[in-house]
Amino acid sequence: MSGLGETGSHLGNPELHHVAIVVSDLDEALARYRRLGFAGDERFILPEQEVEVATFRSGTGWIELIHPTDPEGPIARYLAKRGQGMHHVAYAVADLRLALQDLDAAGVRLIDAEPRIGAHGWRIAFIHPDSCGGVLTELVQE
Repeated sequence: MSGLGETGSHLGNPELHHVAIVVSDLDEALARYRRLGFAGDERFILPEQEVEVATFRSGTGWIELIHPTDPEGPIARYLAKRGQGMHHVAYAVADLRLALQDLDAAGVRLIDAEPRIGAHGWRIAFIHPDSCGGVLTELVQE
């Protein structure tokens, strides 16, 4: 991801936080990941994002499986258009608000100019794929 480490002191060298994968059947996806050896999943609904989420700890990061709860919502449209697969990559930052200010000042295209609440109550914000080589990128402050 070009530029994140170069934009300012509030980003530093962000660590990989999680990879989010869109799935058409959450139960099937959970079974598949359990067969791969992942354990300790947590499952919950994020009504404001219109998704059901299951997370697995993986080393120092997470795998996040996301499934649409609204057949007309953004994740359902994404799934219909692109199918199952990687949705976004997330990086941990110490101070999300300051990181967003640095990115904005550097001309990075933001989807979220202000932090919002995501899974596990984490503060999150998304960077537009145009600024990250086509990859939807999330910043997370736990």
